[in-house]
Amino acid sequence: MGNGASGNGTARDDSGGSAITTGLTTTLSFTVAAEDTAAAVGSGDLPVLGTPRVLAWLESATCAAVADALPQGSTTVGTRVSLQHLAASPVGARIAAQATVLFVDGRLLRFEVAATDVDSGTLLAHGEITRVVVDTGRFLSRVR
Repeated sequence: MGNGASGNGTARDDSGGSAITTGLTTTLSFTVAAEDTAAAVGSGDLPVLGTPRVLAWLESATCAAVADALPQGSTTVGTRVSLQHLAASPVGARIAAQATVLFVDGRLLRFEVAATDVDSGTLLAHGEITRVVVDTGRFLSRVR
């Protein structure tokens, strides 16, 4: 991944693949199960969707939003999260997790994220997630 102009909304892929641009959006769908609750993930004792699971779903959406535009042998890693969890969701609720590329500066990607109850339209959580594009092999060689 080459370095484009600061914050210009495009990250070049010097290997000839697609470029990551602002506005790339993905929405993933999930149904809250017992294993997704705060009680199950250890973030509380209530049988409602746990914040760690909301974050995991939103991070999945960020990865999916840029997956086809990444150079071969690259991935993204999360570096910063700002998330507000605004409303509770019971087991069985259908959730849409959406991520949109908001800002691109070289390897740095910032996403706007939101989780919404599909049936009621209620905004459940929103925030920003920052990820950095890395070479998978090089990254893993440093953590072994």
